[in-house]
Amino acid sequence: MTDYDDEPELAGYEPHGDRPLRSARRLHVMRAVVVLGIVALVLPGILTTYSLAKATAGAACAANVTYRVPSATGSTVRFELFSAVGAGWVCYSVGAYGGDRKPVAALGLIPSYPTRAELRQLSPQDSLNP
Repeated sequence: MTDYDDEPELAGYEPHGDRPLRSARRLHVMRAVVVLGIVALVLPGILTTYSLAKATAGAACAANVTYRVPSATGSTVRFELFSAVGAGWVCYSVGAYGGDRKPVAALGLIPSYPTRAELRQLSPQDSLNP
């Protein structure tokens, strides 16, 4: 082994002094490109997940309204953060009970199509009884 402390790769290296390695403008451009790249990777996944959940919630809501409130003319579904049953998709009947929009079922954060056992008539003690 040799007696000097420097690595062979650093032999003869002289720092640039006070000047930075990259200019401020180049750093801003690089940061903008990185942020745009991350958004381009993440945003399609978020939009796909939302549209799939909305379609599933719409189908589940239509089934719930058809079974539970036969006099309704339609159904709507909304994602609500502060509903009576907490955050998630809430199903409403449209046109029944004199044309009012009434809650029918809480579908949760990740909606799924209801099974035959889950489709039952509303009883007076249900929290979402229209």
